[in-house]
Amino acid sequence: MPNRSLIESSVEIDAPPSVVWSIVSDLKRMGEWSPQCRRMIIRGGVVRQGARTININRQGWKVWPTRSYVKVFEPEHELALKIAENGTVWTYRLEALDGDRTRLTESRTAPNGVSSLSNLLTKHVLGGTETFEDELEQGIQQTLQRIKAEAGVRAA
Repeated sequence: MPNRSLIESSVEIDAPPSVVWSIVSDLKRMGEWSPQCRRMIIRGGVVRQGARTININRQGWKVWPTRSYVKVFEPEHELALKIAENGTVWTYRLEALDGDRTRLTESRTAPNGVSSLSNLLTKHVLGGTETFEDELEQGIQQTLQRIKAEAGVRAA
């Protein structure tokens, strides 16, 4: 089965974009939100356009690193990371809503498909493309709910 070109979910958060952005853009804490990306190391320590990261990912007992760079960094609007190993782009888009609320959308796109090596490893090590992408979709929903909970605490 071919890779899905888009995996996406959104959540409405009772906090202004500034609060949501402060969570999303703190990539060092990504391991607290994401069930798969357990840790992000920001090379040079500062998250900004062009910053490079080393990511530690986990699925059960399987652990693997990936590398990414910050492709888009627009405070309070959008943060996108391109993964070096497979060419996918992970994006967080913030949309201001009435009443100091925010719609946060997380997506994983594969604008040029996913690399052959990544597909091979997904098939033989990570449970197959369909299963893995279903897990990614569930992970996006978990991540958004965890960010929403943290934003609620900060906005209170």
